[in-house]
Amino acid sequence: MARVALVTGGTRGIGAAISRALKEAGYRVAANYAGNDAAAAAFSEETGIRTFKWSVADYDACVAGLAEVEAALGPVEILVNNAGITRDAPFHKMTREQWQQVIDTNLSGVFNMTHPVWPGMRERKFGRVITISSINGQKGQFGQVNYAASKAGDLGLTKSLAQEGARFGITANAICPGYIATEMVMAVPEKVREAIIGQIPAGRLGEAEEIARCVTFLAADEAEFINGATLTVNGGQYFV
Repeated sequence: MARVALVTGGTRGIGAAISRALKEAGYRVAANYAGNDAAAAAFSEETGIRTFKWSVADYDACVAGLAEVEAALGPVEILVNNAGITRDAPFHKMTREQWQQVIDTNLSGVFNMTHPVWPGMRERKFGRVITISSINGQKGQFGQVNYAASKAGDLGLTKSLAQEGARFGITANAICPGYIATEMVMAVPEKVREAIIGQIPAGRLGEAEEIARCVTFLAADEAEFINGATLTVNGGQYFV
C-alpha cells in the first residue's frame, strides 16, 4: 500500500506543488491549510487531494488534525513542514505580536506537527520529516528578524532530529528555497522583483515545482542515507 504523506500549507504556492508532486509519485497525500477555504476547495476539486484545516501554531489542533488524517488515510509516514507566514518589519518597529506569530507558526509549528507523528515513525522504523526553511534563514534579511530566526531554528531542529531518528529509520532534512515565483513574490512591484532577479546568478526566479522535486527525492525510500542535510535551492544566489 502507498505511503501516506502530509503537507502543511499544502494547498497553495510551494505547498500545492509539493502535494501534486507527491501524488504523482504514488503517495496518498493529505494537504493541510489554515484559513483559505475557497482556495482549499478549489485545490481539492482540481487535484483530488483531500484537505484538512487546522493551524500548525496550535499543538492540540495538530494532534486532532493528525488523528483525522490518519483515520482517513493511515499513519503519516512522510511529513512535509511547509506552512509558514511573514510579518515583516524593521526590528525597531517590530511588535511582540509580529515576532510571536511568526515563531509560533514557522518554528513551533514544526515541533507541533513533528512531535505527534514521531512515536509512530519510531515504532514502524520508517519516517521522513522534510522541512521547508528559507535562504533568509541562512543569510538573514533586512526587515525579517522574526522570519529569519524561525527559519534558522528549523535548520537546527532538523539536524537534531536527524541524529535522534537515524537508528529508527527516520530521516530529517531541510530545503532552503531562494526566491520562487509564487503569488507572494509575483505581487511585489516589478522594480523590486527585477532587483531580486538581478541578485540571482541564474537570472530568474525559481519555480515551485523545482522545490517539489527536491521533496519527492528526499521522501523516497532510496534516500535513506541522506539525513540532516540542507538542500539549498536558490539559483546560485547564496552559498553555504
